[in-house]
Amino acid sequence: MARGFDYDLDYANLDLRTHPELYRVGRGEQGVLLVQPYKDELLPLWRFRTPELAEESSAALLERFHRYLDEGDFVGADMARKFLQMGYTRSRRYARHRSGTKYDGPVPAERRGRSGAHGREELPVDEDPVKAASAAVFKAAWDEARADERYQAMRAEHRRRYG
Repeated sequence: MARGFDYDLDYANLDLRTHPELYRVGRGEQGVLLVQPYKDELLPLWRFRTPELAEESSAALLERFHRYLDEGDFVGADMARKFLQMGYTRSRRYARHRSGTKYDGPVPAERRGRSGAHGREELPVDEDPVKAASAAVFKAAWDEARADERYQAMRAEHRRRYG
């Protein structure tokens, strides 16, 4: 069984291009805003405010994804895939809730920093068609990345070697 993403590593001072053996895929977008040097390389490319920005952003992220694959850099490719996924999920969040706030009321102090409703009601959906269109752009790019045979093979090999 693969180990989950390790949040205990010192990501601010760790170069995972040099130490790919320390990287764990985890679930979904785990670590997307932590893993260096990829965060600094990919975050400037990530935009979803409009479908036009989403097109430009997803194309740049997908190009970077393929470049990392060409270089044999699985960690970079997986981080680019995570940014594409995050483009989709954030766009969908804002498409459904214009404020970006999904739940009503404050997060209980003991639950801060954790995801989930924590007993709070979900706010009503207030669909934003612009953000929904941005989400569709990112979804197509994310699907393309996930389906890439080289990516799938590299992911399986990374998990086999490192867990």
